[in-house]
Amino acid sequence: MSELFYDDPYQRACEARVLRHDEAGLVLSDTVCYPLGGGQPGDSGMLQLADGRQLAIIDTRRDRETREIQHLLASDAPRLTAGDKVTLTLDWVRRHRHMRMHTCMHLLGSLVKAGVTGGNLTDRGGRLDFDTGDSTLDADMLTAGLQQLVEADLPLRVSHISGAELAAQPELIRTMSVTPPMHLPQIRLIEIEGVDLQPCGGTHVARTGEIGAVRVSKIENKGSHNRRVAIVFVD
Repeated sequence: MSELFYDDPYQRACEARVLRHDEAGLVLSDTVCYPLGGGQPGDSGMLQLADGRQLAIIDTRRDRETREIQHLLASDAPRLTAGDKVTLTLDWVRRHRHMRMHTCMHLLGSLVKAGVTGGNLTDRGGRLDFDTGDSTLDADMLTAGLQQLVEADLPLRVSHISGAELAAQPELIRTMSVTPPMHLPQIRLIEIEGVDLQPCGGTHVARTGEIGAVRVSKIENKGSHNRRVAIVFVD
């Protein structure tokens, strides 16, 4: 299976063949749909069949055992046959908002000098949990810091590192709750120029200016050391 969203997160559609369709989901030869993972939701979209019929993709997941990407259709959708040719089209508006927010969360992590204990995002906003100890966080200061980094329009770059190399640079791993797949020969790194570098399998925008206006909407105490910072789009 070709996971095209890794090569180009801006690709909105692709042609594909059905490899398998069963109760677990639809597996295709190629996909532009990102599967649920790393706090980022799975993509939704539309599947067009050769006879013109359209079927909604309501979610995308990755099988934990086989690592195959499974496209989930409505329970009453017809079963497709292996070899069928289809056209897959993303719900681009939703995906692009995920890309913007995921990149914004990396910016937030660069501003808060503490380990990340959890987080997730939607097409409306996101949140990160930080092990801040006794230190406090200020919503207005964080909002101003985010906007400064957004307005700087910094480029993002993708590179790769081996598990052994990453193990030798543990400072790159910001998440305390999730460990990158250290057994892999290549682990994906996301760099925001001069600001942040960390392993990440999610989809991101090309430059921080694409994020747009955001603000920190809430900071909550989640235990004696954890602070939850919520971000929303201002649009």
